[in-house]
Amino acid sequence: MKILLIVTAIFEGLAGAAFLLIPSITVPTLLSVPLNTAGGLVAARLAGAAIIGLAIACWQARDSEKGGAALGIVAAMLFYNVVAAMIIVWAGFRLGIQRPLMWPAMVAHGILGVWCLAVLWMAMRKAT
Repeated sequence: MKILLIVTAIFEGLAGAAFLLIPSITVPTLLSVPLNTAGGLVAARLAGAAIIGLAIACWQARDSEKGGAALGIVAAMLFYNVVAAMIIVWAGFRLGIQRPLMWPAMVAHGILGVWCLAVLWMAMRKAT
């Protein structure tokens, strides 16, 4: 679980920083849409701040006992990663957004989601 939380903290921290600090570059690079409104910039920066919040929670929980709060964070990250991967797939197939970095991001979220699921499943098996 420790390695998962460290990898997630780094991955999401970098992504969140990109959305927070340079949204006018990050959003078009990932989604092929210009971020040319004040509301869009605010939304992207808020998303970046939220993602950094997830990264901080993962980093802080990395040395926690095997259970409790750390498992809660892994469960939250499972939800986030599965939904993020689904949104990227939806954007690609239903909205026709095609960018080279989109699909690696989807794969990364999928892998992290499967990893979270495996950690939770092993923790539940160990508890019984």
